[in-house]
Amino acid sequence: MTVSHPTLVLTLSCPDGPGIVHAVTGLIAGYGGNIVQSQQFGDPDTGRFFMRVEIENTSREAIDAGMLGLVERFGMDYKLVAQGQPVRTILMVSKDGHCLTDLLFRHRSQGLDIDPVAVIGNHTDLAPIAEFYGVPFHHIPVSKETKAAAEDQLLALVKELDAQLVVLARYMQVLSDRVCEELAGNVINIHHSFLPSFKGARPYAQAHDRGVKIIGATAHYVTADLDEGPIIEQDVARVTHADSVAELVSIGQDVERRVLAQAVKWHCESRVLLNGNRTVVFA
Repeated sequence: MTVSHPTLVLTLSCPDGPGIVHAVTGLIAGYGGNIVQSQQFGDPDTGRFFMRVEIENTSREAIDAGMLGLVERFGMDYKLVAQGQPVRTILMVSKDGHCLTDLLFRHRSQGLDIDPVAVIGNHTDLAPIAEFYGVPFHHIPVSKETKAAAEDQLLALVKELDAQLVVLARYMQVLSDRVCEELAGNVINIHHSFLPSFKGARPYAQAHDRGVKIIGATAHYVTADLDEGPIIEQDVARVTHADSVAELVSIGQDVERRVLAQAVKWHCESRVLLNGNRTVVFA
């Protein structure tokens, strides 16, 4: 009887050197696997090698067993997942709903590979959106006095729900160094790309006052350095002197939606590999 195996996605990084591709592809072939897509990149600046391979016709157990020798031989870090397996995701929000609505719509109607297990809000404004899409909403208010306890609740939910990804879908609170370290590489944030020019309240009004000609958005992994984590995706839109503040906000929110959704999609498809303060994105 023929055993059906899911398509696997193998991602890896290690110090660059000869023989890596030969060893990896030889290992896959040795277990009867068929490579349907392969991408690689050697970074001359960091001296590291990165690879993403989609594999058919072999088991995860076989590849895992074979990779043990390559890990020791090449000092390799790797990850192996089943393609198309939804990533258990917590979405965190405040009051702006454009990113939350977009991600939940893409999940329901366009096949975005997330499994939204919870929406967490420090306000209750967006609870109806979560309810509409059938996702449990958790209200965790945050103040200076309650911040540590609120983050304890967040980490407890991550563990309880076995969440693999946290998306800050316009969540207007800064995560502590402790949370950033515990969830490193698994928290994605979105912000406007005026930074560092227009920080603080009403950035689009500040930009309008300065007569900017482009606005954009940046999606990145969250680190202890505020809004300076490894960038996954960016985009911009042109604007003119005729655009009002409200129009700038609308245009900016549209860019934010697209950029965040693309970053989440690439992450869930194992297309993003960390490379120090940067990322390698096998789009």
